[in-house]
Amino acid sequence: MKITFLGTNGWYASSTGNTMCTLIEAPTRYIVLDAGDGIHRLDKFVKDENKPVDIFLSHFHLDHIIGLHIQPKFLFKNKIRIFGQKGVDAQLDKLINKPFTAPFSLLREKLNLDISVHEYLEGENKIDEYKVTTAPLIHADPCFGFRFELRDSDNSKKIISYCTDTGPCDNLIKLSKMADVLITECSLLPTDTLTPSWPHMTPQAGAQAAKNAQCKKLVLSHFVANKYDSFEKRDLAVLAAKKIFENTVGAKDELELEI
Repeated sequence: MKITFLGTNGWYASSTGNTMCTLIEAPTRYIVLDAGDGIHRLDKFVKDENKPVDIFLSHFHLDHIIGLHIQPKFLFKNKIRIFGQKGVDAQLDKLINKPFTAPFSLLREKLNLDISVHEYLEGENKIDEYKVTTAPLIHADPCFGFRFELRDSDNSKKIISYCTDTGPCDNLIKLSKMADVLITECSLLPTDTLTPSWPHMTPQAGAQAAKNAQCKKLVLSHFVANKYDSFEKRDLAVLAAKKIFENTVGAKDELELEI
């Protein structure tokens, strides 16, 4: 099973990367985590037109959904499903619509894209052959984390936790318990102070969460562009995290990880 990071910036795109989008390639499908403008790389990695593409949106901040504007680029024959929290239809209908961009209805009619929008439930969701558990995180607006339970080609179970745009919280630990990989955010610098008024995390907070949850690997992503304006600063964040949780990796656009 492979994870490819298509966009790793928070807030806005810069010389260090595009905004949030992560691709999981499982044996029977592709799973896309958030749809920032890093999603423009999706057709570089989606090669099997028989595998469905499931896109999960953690929340509706623009750096996590603006890439849906790029959908007309993807002349996929794949079945595409977009999953979001309660009210996702109404929220996307505001933005992915005229006069801002081509609505999904036009993509279905003119480009023959098989694309649909669905709500996920808080808690356990059984979707075809896999399971995803969702829980609210702590953020300025409603935001959900995910715990995916997938089967690899040898039928072994893999657990991938994705919790971004959050401060430290109990649900982060619950969703990440014994995960093969925890992908979480690194919005704050190692020298920043955690604050409840703007809930995000330092690399040390992410590392502590991975340690408490007994994860196998931690991947730091969602490096906020104005704070992490160089790859050197990302490297320093990884070093700070490694002091708490050794098996830490810093994501960069187009990084591929086999799990």
